[in-house]
Amino acid sequence: MVILAIGLNYRTAPVEVRERFSVSDQVLNGALHQLAMSDSLAETVLVSTCNRTEVYVVTDQVEAAKATIFNFLADASGIDREVFLPYLYIYSMDDAVRHLFRVACGLDSMVLGETQILGQVRDAFLRAQESGVTGPIFNNLFKRTVTLAKQAHSETEIGRHAVSVSYAAVELAKKIFEELNNKTVLIVGAGEMSELTAKHLYASGARRVLVVNRTFERAKELADKFEGHALELKSIDLALKEADIVISSTGAEGYVISKLQVSNAMKQRRYRPLFLIDIAVPRDLDPSINKLENVFLYDIDDLQGVIAANFAERKKEAAKIEGFLELELVAFKQWQTERAAIPLISALQKKAGGIRQEIMESLQNKLPNLSERELKQLEKHTSSIVNQMLREPIQQLKEMAKEPQAEQYLSLFSRIFGIPSVTDSARRVEAAGRTGEPASDRTRESANEPVSESADKTGRSQPVVRHSAAVPHTAVFDDGGRSDHADGQKVTVEAQWLGGLTR
Repeated sequence: MVILAIGLNYRTAPVEVRERFSVSDQVLNGALHQLAMSDSLAETVLVSTCNRTEVYVVTDQVEAAKATIFNFLADASGIDREVFLPYLYIYSMDDAVRHLFRVACGLDSMVLGETQILGQVRDAFLRAQESGVTGPIFNNLFKRTVTLAKQAHSETEIGRHAVSVSYAAVELAKKIFEELNNKTVLIVGAGEMSELTAKHLYASGARRVLVVNRTFERAKELADKFEGHALELKSIDLALKEADIVISSTGAEGYVISKLQVSNAMKQRRYRPLFLIDIAVPRDLDPSINKLENVFLYDIDDLQGVIAANFAERKKEAAKIEGFLELELVAFKQWQTERAAIPLISALQKKAGGIRQEIMESLQNKLPNLSERELKQLEKHTSSIVNQMLREPIQQLKEMAKEPQAEQYLSLFSRIFGIPSVTDSARRVEAAGRTGEPASDRTRESANEPVSESADKTGRSQPVVRHSAAVPHTAVFDDGGRSDHADGQKVTVEAQWLGGLTR
């Protein structure tokens, strides 16, 4: 089975395109069932946010699965396939799993390391699971994904460095005062930036929040969201007397707070320290305010310096998460390999059971005078022989499935016992999914290249999917026992396997 991830995001498509592909909660179940109607999709999860729409599927019919997803996206968006194909990216197998991990950990987000996407990925999986369109592979993969993302945020500091202006303003306030719950915060302005700042302040424990705005109704609307108090703009001098921290973000053309106003307020405050953070452009606060005693003024340029430094720190933390991610990818592949041993065991038991049954039928024909009791004894003992003969190979197969060379062992096992190789079948399915240029070792970013078009023999346009990583090399043994590895390695693999059978 092959895992595919097909979608578009803020990097590949502008907002006017992304919004056409957005799938709301109200229609998500219908969308999942629409996809599930296709025989080519064994499992499906659909992730749709303001910055991305992605379809994750498990399939053994790669080309048919792609066609199903392309048709779904065309129906959902009302955009012709030829128009939206250039905005898409397609990941397969390891690249698809790695992409999912990076998305959930916030490494593929517009704001590096943000945590909201984790909840969105988890909810998308739960909705798909409730709709009955997931199975053992995605049930395992998405649970691993959620656990990995939680680890990424708990064991690194990627989310502890502010990279937005509003968040940086609050972080600066927290550095000035360790606790905000006993401080009075004055927010000047009631626009989007002010609301974001108030949200961060409230989340950080601030409960004494004053909101001043030119329009009192808007100030009250914002204050009510965060248990604050609204004041008219004419009351700003009174508010300055009470505030410990002032955060200003209005659309005014001139200064909203002058040096004289702050000077008068400081006298009434008995020169208790006052911290002001101006995140408006153009600036709300007269820069000369900073000359006053015990007054500390920061503007957006000061914050941008903090943000730049913090972003560099986040990138360092992101590198740690990439390490976690690769380890989890190895663990998931190991789980898949161990799982691949199950059908081999079933096939071996079925083959051995069939041989035993043929022998029993032959004995009955050659010895027609056997009593019912004797036949039962033969059934019992032949079954016991088969079970005892298979016990050690099956146990060794389970152990070998945990080894780094598991795929080679499984392939050799199937060759020795003459049963179908699951890994060879999976490899043929995966190979059938590759079109266009061969896989290469290009960087991950190149996997975000748009889908391009090429013509097939009929002259029709077909998508060419570019993959970012080569498929892992696996030994394939022919009838002569040869391997596409060097003979020495082949002998080593066979010796390890056969040695395991005799231990």
